[in-house]
Amino acid sequence: MKLLITCEHAANAIPPQYIYLFKEQKDVLNTHEGYDPGAYDLYKYLEPLSNASYAQDIGRLLIETNRSLHHPKLFSRFSKILEHSKKSQIIAEHYLPYRQHVEHLTLDFHEFNHLVVHLSIHSFTPVFNDVERDCDIGILYDPTVQLEKEISEQFKKSLIDKSKYRVRKNYPYLGKADGFTTYLRKRFTENYVGIEIEVNQKFVSKNIMEKSMKETIYKSIEDCIKKAP
Repeated sequence: MKLLITCEHAANAIPPQYIYLFKEQKDVLNTHEGYDPGAYDLYKYLEPLSNASYAQDIGRLLIETNRSLHHPKLFSRFSKILEHSKKSQIIAEHYLPYRQHVEHLTLDFHEFNHLVVHLSIHSFTPVFNDVERDCDIGILYDPTVQLEKEISEQFKKSLIDKSKYRVRKNYPYLGKADGFTTYLRKRFTENYVGIEIEVNQKFVSKNIMEKSMKETIYKSIEDCIKKAP
């Protein structure tokens, strides 16, 4: 088994030539709309466990790397006003290189018949539409893929055994919804497991995730690696 760890919403950076798009609302770049607070910190903490890793270095308010090219929210409410040629340039310079790099990493492992377990690291807001989310850690996966289901259940059990965190499967989003792991799951129908880890941002302060949360996730992944086929 080879462990691949990625972080699609690691940063909120906007290339200088596009910063004018946010001149009226620069503060939005520092919100969850601009990136996933704490996700990059967790990604770096987990990186020693991985056989390969990669993080996106531009913000999703320019282009949403975790969405398909056909998705209506590929470009944000700020960047969707750009002319077609500039959108094509952004796709060529920032979207495709990231996704193709991760895809090539997966292909490299597959050449040697390795099972690739891909963990995509994210965080979510504690409150959505004035409703508090009843979850600390979300595990997103496709329940119709048997191996993905087994590894996700094993991961959840390990998290619960090691902590008092509230762990839910396919919450606060569905693992089959449009996303990078969903794309790769269709691209690699064998020897690929794509799981998104979502952590509640209430455990994040100044972009740093609580150490106990990081340690629990680290040790649980470590357990799953030892038991992997």
